[in-house]
Amino acid sequence: MFYNDWFLAFAPSTYINARQDAINRVNNAFQKTDCFNLLSTDILKSAPEAITILRMATTPPLARDRLVGLSEVPKSLITSLEDGKLPAKMAVSALDKHLKSIIAVINKLLDVDIMPWLADKSSPKEIDRLFATHVIGDRVCGSLSDPIIRNEQERRQLNSIAKYLTAKGYQFVESKSIEDFRKMEKGSFSFHLNVPVTMDRIQTVNMPIDAVIMRQSANKGDYPVLIECKSAGDFTNTNKRRKEEATKIEQLKNTYGKKIEFILFLSGYFDSGYLGYEAAEGIDWVWEHRISDLQRAGV
Repeated sequence: MFYNDWFLAFAPSTYINARQDAINRVNNAFQKTDCFNLLSTDILKSAPEAITILRMATTPPLARDRLVGLSEVPKSLITSLEDGKLPAKMAVSALDKHLKSIIAVINKLLDVDIMPWLADKSSPKEIDRLFATHVIGDRVCGSLSDPIIRNEQERRQLNSIAKYLTAKGYQFVESKSIEDFRKMEKGSFSFHLNVPVTMDRIQTVNMPIDAVIMRQSANKGDYPVLIECKSAGDFTNTNKRRKEEATKIEQLKNTYGKKIEFILFLSGYFDSGYLGYEAAEGIDWVWEHRISDLQRAGV
């Protein structure tokens, strides 16, 4: 199967590269904290993204929500830290209080089995430091393994679409240069474009669309084709996610009418139950290994 062949060929190297990146991040955190001997609020202020490394350096490794509960801080603070920034609207006194609470929890739970030097605040032996960086790096990568593979899958799928469209003479346009998806030039396409939809007949929100294609044959007033990339390594979660697409097409049709087209670009394990549900909602699909079927959609 197309998906399995790709996974066997590329997933291991993708994971290995991500693990090396995680190990480098651990080394960087060690350098800034004297191998975790000197944890402080100032460290988190200067390098907020280190929170991810610190979570994985505890025993047991702390999930984001568990750290929120133990330290009694807002979840939005942890999210901001992991994004590499401090919350803009939080008072300095509140921020310092929350960061002290986080550091206190981390210090109590640091894994001294893999970092034995922490017991007496000494400098680690090189072999101990190397062992710890690899263990923590592997934990970080393991906690992110699904998103890592999922992001690589999306990149592959978008590359497949771009290659197919470019060969047909379509021109790629950066999403940031498009003010209104309905006014795209015919024969153009873009990725990761926000399409505004109306919710509850009042509120307007942006719906991110993976690929937006204005047909070469489009007439004035025609809508582009909207494509959502989906990959699945097994059947377990696909049926749980099928309502997401149904909600999207409902919101799109409520906003733009029945002429709006929403197509799934699929790779991997999607069974008849998933496909039947989407078909009943008026959603069509194209398999990645049969990308030429986009011709049936006039693309």
